[in-house]
Order: sequence, then C-alpha cells, then structure tokens
Amino acid sequence: EEDEAALEELLAPSPLAPGPGAQRVAVVHPAVKWGPQKSPLTTAELQVAEAVALVDTLQNWTVLDKIIIPTKNPNKKFVFGKGNFQVLTEKIKKLPHVTAVFLNVERISSLTKKELEGAWGVPVFDRYTVVLHIFRCNAQTKEAKLQVALAEIPLLRSNLKNEVSQRDQQRGGSRYIMGSGETFLETQNRVLKERELKIRNALEKLRRKRALLRTQRRKCEFPMVSVMGYTNCGKTTLIKALTGEAGLQPRDQLFATLDITAHAGYLPSHMPVIYVDTIGFLTDLPHNLVESFSATLEEVAYSDLIVHVRDITHPETILQKATVLSVLRNLNLPSHLLDSMVEVHNKVDLIERYKPAEENALAVSALHGHGLEELKQEIEKKILTATGKKILTVNINLEGPQLSWLYKEATVQEVEVMPEDGTARVKVIIGSSAFGKYKNLFPNSEIFMS
Repeated sequence: EEDEAALEELLAPSPLAPGPGAQRVAVVHPAVKWGPQKSPLTTAELQVAEAVALVDTLQNWTVLDKIIIPTKNPNKKFVFGKGNFQVLTEKIKKLPHVTAVFLNVERISSLTKKELEGAWGVPVFDRYTVVLHIFRCNAQTKEAKLQVALAEIPLLRSNLKNEVSQRDQQRGGSRYIMGSGETFLETQNRVLKERELKIRNALEKLRRKRALLRTQRRKCEFPMVSVMGYTNCGKTTLIKALTGEAGLQPRDQLFATLDITAHAGYLPSHMPVIYVDTIGFLTDLPHNLVESFSATLEEVAYSDLIVHVRDITHPETILQKATVLSVLRNLNLPSHLLDSMVEVHNKVDLIERYKPAEENALAVSALHGHGLEELKQEIEKKILTATGKKILTVNINLEGPQLSWLYKEATVQEVEVMPEDGTARVKVIIGSSAFGKYKNLFPNSEIFMS
C-alpha cells in the first residue's frame, strides 16, 4: 500500500502540463537555408505539415496560422535575425485570439523561452514540450505515465534555473532558506534528484516484472515479432490484419500507441507467434524522450524478428526510414536482429501499380489485406531461421509414446492416422534441442523435412 501511495504521488498532475483548456496556436518554423543544420531529405513545408499534425493530435488545440521564417542559426537567443524577428513579432501580435506559439525546433533554452514569451505575450512551446504533452495525454499504463514523468525532469530543471534567476533579480539579498545553509536552487535540485531516483526505481520494478513475464513467454516458446516504424505508418492496422484481433482500434494520429502491447497470431504453418506493437518514432525526437521510453523499447531486443513498417505514400518516407534505423542502431540491438529485419511498404493501395525499389521490401495494404500472405510466409521463414525451429513430418507407431511426447515437447500441426497398420504421419514444429532429444529417444523413427 505504501508503494502504491508513493507511485500515485509520482503520477500526480504535472505543473508543466499546458492544461485541459483550448489552445489556439501559431506554428512558427525556422527554415535553415544552408549549413550543417539543413536536412537534405525534407523541406520547410513538410516540416511545418508534421508540426501541424502534432498540434492536431491534441484535443481542443487548433492551428491559427503557419509561419515559415528563414534563419541562419536557430540556436541563437532569439532564434531569428533582428529584422525577421521583428516581422514575426508583428505577425503574431496581429493574430486574433492566439494563445500560444509552437516553435518547431527540438528544444529551446529557458532563457530563449523567457525572451520570446516576453516579446510575444503568450506561452511558447518547442517540439519537446508538445510531444511530451501528447505522450502525457496518451499514456494509459503506470509505466507509460512514469516514463512521461521521467522525461519531464529536464524541463523542470531548466524552469527552475529560470525561476531562480528571476528571484535574484527581483529580491537581491540572502539566497539561503531560513538560515539552513542551503540555497533555494540547491533545495529544489535535491527534491528533483530524489524524484528522478524514485521514478527510476519504480520503472525498474516494472521492468523486472516484465522480464519475469518475458521468461514465462520464452518457456511457452512463442516467437516474438516487434512491429516498428515512424509514428502513424500503420503498425496497429497491420497487426490487426495479421492477427484478426477485433479489439484493436487503430487511430489515425501521431503517437496513438505509447505502451507495448502484445497480440497473438498464426503463421501459414499454424505456428503461434506474438506481435508486439511499439511506440512510433519521430524526426528530431529529443534524446531525453527516447531515453525515457528505452524501457518500452527494451522489449525489442528480446524479439526474434523486427518488422519495419513504412508509410510509402508519405513524401518524407526516405527521411522517416533513416530516422527509424538511426534509433534502432542507437538501441544497441543484436546485429542479427538488424540484419534479418523485414521491411514492409504499407498503404500501397493509394499508389497505382506500386513496385518497391528496395530488393527485399514487401508491398502491403494493411487496410485492404493486399500482400499479407506473402508477408506471413516471409515472417515464418525468418522466424524458423532465428529460432532454430524446424517443420518436420514424422512417421510414428500409435501404440508407442511418441505422439504424447510430441504434443508435450513440440507444436503438433497435423495428425494423419493410417488405421490399417496402426501408424500416423505427424507434422510438427520443433525446436533444435527438442529435435535432438527426439532422435535420441526414438532413433528408429522415420523423419521427413518439410
């Protein structure tokens, strides 16, 4: 009960949350015209479209205007040059009923935030704040909520520095609390450090619990397939199509899936398999957010196969692929998982006569079921290689113990009984160690490789 109470305290509403009210937002994009910060795989218009999609994900948030302003260096104090900053400020001031500005950069410093809010007279959010708020609104389980709370710590720290510098300017005099010898900043930093430790400990407990469940799953020998991809590429729709699970409700929005969810399906040989739905990726997803959700992504390292789903209709599909592969490489996954990955080009129903340029990619329409059988066959082939399982047909004597042994130690697919001579042909999926035991126990058994 004490643990539960401590957990509830950690999951209390955040002081950083923009609140449940409506927001009328001006989306401002600093367009880097040249230099190392300019991405060759996208355009300012496409980057703005993604920023708008992020805002549209939030209930009661609307985009009032989209403004693209050029800049040489988005890292400077006012983000833009003096002239452009003045033009932008006038535009924002003229917007009717604007309540916030979404500056489409990964992260702004507390000092920049303070200066911009002073100039524009409304709260200013960066990608970190907006994505974190989407996570906050979509988090369902305790684990996802804890991960959001952990990702908030860096923001709380930078807000604290801002608050302290304001106090110093306003008050002057002693900075110590009631003669304790500890400054306000030191006290608050200590409180934040303790909070971070508590969250990490709570996440560690949940991680251990999940490791236990994973071990139990391993005992059942269900192969695991992690379905990954850029946010809103159609992962959940694909899993629903592969498993036929009616309860899965895909949503056409960014970050609809925050928690790892597992769904059982069958491959062409009737081999049971577990599909794991994972959090989507995003270009310029701040490092702290990825780190906070590494506990969720940790599950991927234990899978037998990764299926990388791409929305092939998206104008930035090449950049999205690069983003996903970059995050996967940073997760330090076993090399065999990255090498055996299956690439799925989804939403091909929206492109006439689509043929993948990539040699090993599979064209699929999760919504209309196109290409699913070929995908299942490819998954089965890769799973058999990854797990060392074999599909065999064995001839057995029905009077002996073979059939009950196979039911216990392998997955029996079909049993064809020959009543005239008391034998049966049994089709099974069997792991390497069980196959070795079978040959030792029943050396005279006839075995046919499928």
